[in-house]
Amino acid sequence: MYARTSVTTAAALLGVSALILPGTATAATSSAAATSAAAPAARCAGPLVIAHRGASAYAPENTLPAVDAAEALGIDWVENDVQRTKDGRLVVIHDDNLVRTTDAEQVFPDRAPWKVKDFTAAEIARLDAGSWFGERWAGARVPTLEQYLRAVEANQQKLLLEIKAPELYPDIEKDILRVLRHEGWLDREHVRNKLVIQSFGADSVRAVHQGRPDITTGFLGTPPVAELPSYAAFTDQINPTHTSLTSEYVAAVHRLKGPHGKPLTVSTWTVNDAAGAVRVRDLGVDGIITNNPDVVRDAVG
Repeated sequence: MYARTSVTTAAALLGVSALILPGTATAATSSAAATSAAAPAARCAGPLVIAHRGASAYAPENTLPAVDAAEALGIDWVENDVQRTKDGRLVVIHDDNLVRTTDAEQVFPDRAPWKVKDFTAAEIARLDAGSWFGERWAGARVPTLEQYLRAVEANQQKLLLEIKAPELYPDIEKDILRVLRHEGWLDREHVRNKLVIQSFGADSVRAVHQGRPDITTGFLGTPPVAELPSYAAFTDQINPTHTSLTSEYVAAVHRLKGPHGKPLTVSTWTVNDAAGAVRVRDLGVDGIITNNPDVVRDAVG
């Protein structure tokens, strides 16, 4: 999940990509995005490629540089993780504590165990969320959801938003919908073509569906086949880890229609190499969530 490329390699890859995108990768990716994850009935020529926490092999995960790195590679879809601060702001970070990806231990040495929910947004904004990944990214910050949405919008990208650990944040779904609405992400264009909300929490996915039935939702996990019909009542996607997949399971998901009357789709995670990408493509998945979106795109595009 946390494999990454060196800073030198990343810089080289991004530089090469910037040269080739206008004539090749951008067109291919745009064509795939036209039948996006937000349109479950559509079947792409190849699976949709989704940059996991941004292009997190090449820039610090869940930061604005990771969004820009995905854009430089010609990747339309980015995935992120959303949690809530002590004072009720939404921030984009994966772990429920700040230790792994920030300098919270140094800035706030007496605040163990450094849980996101125990810090205000202003306190989190002081933290360096880039140096752990490499000196090049020193000073990168943990973005608020508003900042993240604006960066994705500026890049004309699309968002697979994960509600992380919803059991820690009661009613976080309402907060997320409020911010999305304020930032203009709940209009017809965004809801139909640019936004999917997913979670490991079935109740959280159900809450999003109940709050905004028009939004495309995804459940992270591999429910037993016998239970899939109950999930199809409130989710449009079943998004399992790649290690759990079989062609029979993917086919079982595809046989069901979700709440919008379209076949359920499957986006799998986290596939970071060409061989793995080809394997899951051949199992019939609709999307591949990856730290290395250029590698996966080149393998299955």
